[in-house]
Amino acid sequence: MTQILLGQSYYLRFDPKLWEAMQPYPPLGTLYAASWLRLHGYEVALFDAMLAESEEEWAAALDEHQPQYAIIYEDNFNYLSKMCLLRMREAAFRMIEMAKARGCVVILCGADATDHYADYLERGADHCLLGEGEETLLELLNQLSAGRDASDVIGLASHGSQFPTRRPDIKDLDKLPFPAWDLVDVEKYRRIWMERHGYFSMNMVTTRGCPYHCNWCAKPIWGQRYHSRSPENVASEMKWLKENFAPDHIWFADDILGLKPGWIEKFAELLREADAVIPFKCLQRADLVKEKTAAALAKAGCKTVWIGAESGSQKILDAMDKGDKVEDIYRAAKLLHAQGIEVGFFLQFGYPGEMWEDVQKTLRMVRECRPDDLGVSVSYPLPGTKFYERVKLELGERQNWIDSDDLAMLYHGPFPTEFYRILHGRVHYEFRMRRAVEKPSLRGVASMPRNLFGMLKSELQLRRYL
Repeated sequence: MTQILLGQSYYLRFDPKLWEAMQPYPPLGTLYAASWLRLHGYEVALFDAMLAESEEEWAAALDEHQPQYAIIYEDNFNYLSKMCLLRMREAAFRMIEMAKARGCVVILCGADATDHYADYLERGADHCLLGEGEETLLELLNQLSAGRDASDVIGLASHGSQFPTRRPDIKDLDKLPFPAWDLVDVEKYRRIWMERHGYFSMNMVTTRGCPYHCNWCAKPIWGQRYHSRSPENVASEMKWLKENFAPDHIWFADDILGLKPGWIEKFAELLREADAVIPFKCLQRADLVKEKTAAALAKAGCKTVWIGAESGSQKILDAMDKGDKVEDIYRAAKLLHAQGIEVGFFLQFGYPGEMWEDVQKTLRMVRECRPDDLGVSVSYPLPGTKFYERVKLELGERQNWIDSDDLAMLYHGPFPTEFYRILHGRVHYEFRMRRAVEKPSLRGVASMPRNLFGMLKSELQLRRYL
């Protein structure tokens, strides 16, 4: 019998688009919770839903471990958990039901549970952790294990809670132990990555939170705060991962890597000294990419930088409260490419006020900046954001996507849902055409007629909405 079974409800199998892409990462937030609890004397087992076929595997794990506490601790570094896809919420409800049927105390932690804790409590959860979970979870378990009342635990919503409050965030992230990688079937992940992509990637985080004010970006866990691990602590973890698992690549899941002045430069220096360089991808704001930053990223081994470009229209960036300029995006792409670093653009269509000419400016930006990869989505109202407050009266009964390929307009956007689904294809057809010309391959050249036809057809379809 295991004291605690930790799991999460993000099942890659339930997201057809990302199941097809097959770039799985273990639930890092859950692994941090596991290592934190073990540091304080608790016995912990892990159920990793990422590669599970269904909730029935959670039931099997409950039967195997017979835990006293079943904790569904979402990976707060996975943006899809923040989006609260309906299929994953349904999975969480089913997992609660299964755990309660086996007599477990059920505890939830995550973005959706923070925003909608009453719904989870109604579905059978005993406690919901609000915001960052480690310290609240530890105090809760200490109280419950000692048979004491937990109603005074800060950062907790339970049955009968009137006005639950959040606990202050952990500021000293270096005090957290490294994630409990020994609980993960690392070799299963390695096999999948090698078979599908020819390399093995693992995930890390160096920070928690984001201090910027993009008005569509929900921050249910860390709010407007930003805390960073020291470059020494992160370099030490990379050295440990390299020695123990030898990954070919690292994904830094931070909202922004190395925001503090000099952090990236120091990090690069430490990696070189420790022979701990591993190629990685990360996220950056366009206005933070300077010549010095790009050079330091290259020195640290950075392979790819993803930028939240969002739009090529300054009008839309200003409406979003992005705080940067279109020219920042152009400059960042140029500086990174000059250092041999690949560039990915996140694009967001459908923000209120976006017209056809704004869409054209975004297409032109992609054409001229020549990113190496694209992520295309439509504006998505999340609770707690200014954007949500602006459009909430337009929302219907459905307020979440089913999966990441949904692309439904959940409010009255500039154009209907079908327009954006066609636009999604239009952007990618042209992008693949360009890539086939820039980096010729037999497969790419062979696909050019299909992509050209798709681009022209979708362009005609889009113009019917104008």
